This record gives sequence, C-alpha cells and structure tokens, in this order.
Amino acid sequence: KIGEEMKDAIVEAGGKQYRAEEGKTITVDLLPAQVGDAVNLDEVLLVVDGDEVVIGTPTIKGACLKTTVVEQIKGEKILVFKYKPKIAYRRHIGHRQKYTRLLVESISME
Repeated sequence: KIGEEMKDAIVEAGGKQYRAEEGKTITVDLLPAQVGDAVNLDEVLLVVDGDEVVIGTPTIKGACLKTTVVEQIKGEKILVFKYKPKIAYRRHIGHRQKYTRLLVESISME
C-alpha cells in the first residue's frame, strides 16, 4: 500500500537465511507441519521497521515470525547423469526437493 511501511526481517530456517515481509510468502525447506498449521520462526537475525533497524548478535532475543503453512510443494526436477567414457558406465537419476510455503502474518519483537 502506498505510504504504508511494512516490517521486513531476515530469518534463519533449516540452516538457510530468508528475507521475509509481512503479508507475503516465503518458501523454505520442508517443515514437519500440515497445511493451515501455525509455525513460529524464532531465529530472527535482523528486523527493519521503517527507519528503525535492529540487528541481532547473532539473533534478536524475543523476536518472532508468526507464519501459517500455505502449502507443501515440490521444486523442479534435477537430473543427475554420471558418465565414464570407454567403460560403459552410465547412471541417470533424478531428484525433486520438497518445500513448505509459509505466509508471514506478523513480525513481532517483545
């Protein structure tokens, strides 16, 4: 919305860092939760609220991302082909990573 500043945050989930914004979705590695479940992400590294910036060392104590599981999805298929010349060695396998899409409802700092 025009003129309204949203909170942004950098959050860690599954060993990776994601930029989250209130009202938008983020796609993280598969979480053991069902669609519609509430998930709280506590490892918040940075919060930006308008002109105010809070940086954690390494995390911000009391900060939390309240999210809801929107869907469980699969990523694109990745093909792995191993080949060694002259010895008839060929291996062809595929992999699809599973992800969880989360809707960020609020970024709170207590």
